[in-house]
Amino acid sequence: MLESLGSLRGTPWVYVIVSLSIVLDVFVPILPSGVLVITAATTAAGAGTVADAVGGVDAVSVHTGAHLAEMVSLVLCAATASVLGDMVAYRLAWRGGDRFDRAIGRSRRLTAAQERLGAALTRGGGGIVVLARFAPAGRSVVSLGAGVAHRTVREFLPWSALAGLAWAAYSVSLGYFGGHWLGTSWVGTALSVVALFAAGSAAAFLMRRPDRGTAH
Repeated sequence: MLESLGSLRGTPWVYVIVSLSIVLDVFVPILPSGVLVITAATTAAGAGTVADAVGGVDAVSVHTGAHLAEMVSLVLCAATASVLGDMVAYRLAWRGGDRFDRAIGRSRRLTAAQERLGAALTRGGGGIVVLARFAPAGRSVVSLGAGVAHRTVREFLPWSALAGLAWAAYSVSLGYFGGHWLGTSWVGTALSVVALFAAGSAAAFLMRRPDRGTAH
């Protein structure tokens, strides 16, 4: 994967591939969108580190600026694709109505998640949307649940944008620092992916915790 993305580095195809994976990830959660984001960031950071070492002091400042621009572009690309995927799923669930509602109703876990989402958005605290973006399949549950529950765009969109930006920034940072410190090796990518999955596991644990208010 590193070699494939490395050959596309500096071309728009990197952003196209990453964006498509992230958009479709909301419907097919097994797609490795997070891994692709990390790999793209690792490849860019590792290639720039080699160039800095070869070019000397003058090259450092040039490539540092290029690094920042490339990383910011990747964060914005990933965050935008995340929000776009969320809104497509949200709209489909909104229009699907009864069919999606029956599908969610057959799962106790999805029903509970939908109820918690509605309560959180009503209170103006959409932190669950941000947590769900890191949890495995949580993004799908939240986006579809918001649509089925007919939450307004004003309630859902800002939190979706914040979730997408937080997830994108975290993923790109993992790839950047892994590539900067360890180079474009599978070790750096693997450690970054492990950190991403660790965040997902923590988010899933927090989402499963019952609200304190319901314990009394």
